[in-house]
Amino acid sequence: MMNTLARMKRILAPLILPALAMAAIAADPAHAHGTAHGGAAAADAAPVETAFGRSGDPARVSRTITVRMHDRMRFEPAELTVRQGDTVRFVVVNAGRIMHELVLGTDDELARHAALMRANPDMEHEAPYMAHVDPGKRGEFVWQFTTPGTFRYGCLVPGHFEAGMVGTVRVLPRR
Repeated sequence: MMNTLARMKRILAPLILPALAMAAIAADPAHAHGTAHGGAAAADAAPVETAFGRSGDPARVSRTITVRMHDRMRFEPAELTVRQGDTVRFVVVNAGRIMHELVLGTDDELARHAALMRANPDMEHEAPYMAHVDPGKRGEFVWQFTTPGTFRYGCLVPGHFEAGMVGTVRVLPRR
């Protein structure tokens, strides 16, 4: 009996940590299993509210901002300024030869998400505040900025965020 229990522990132990990690990923609304990257599924989902805004209504877009992503691990532009209440259509262009993404968030949220991506590089994730774009392609999403402050956008493909692929969004108070 004791020998069987020890053997079961050896077999099951390596499975427990990955199972716990997958449970944590499943609890994170940015990680939807079985969906493709790039915003399509997120657009059909219920509205999402965050500290930096909410999913926007495409019929109420007040401006369009194009952001280019490059293999030199930079966004162009690297700084954006919007007003509280602006509903922005982000057109995200991958001008590189490798996969990139643009994910909006706070400094802490992006750092946590980047760490999760490093630990699970093949993980699929989807949310209305991100676009995962193949080389030479473009993606888009609509976001409404509801809170004044300074927020970030980053590429969370493993290694890209750490290489400096980060931008800043300044949300100015309403006039």
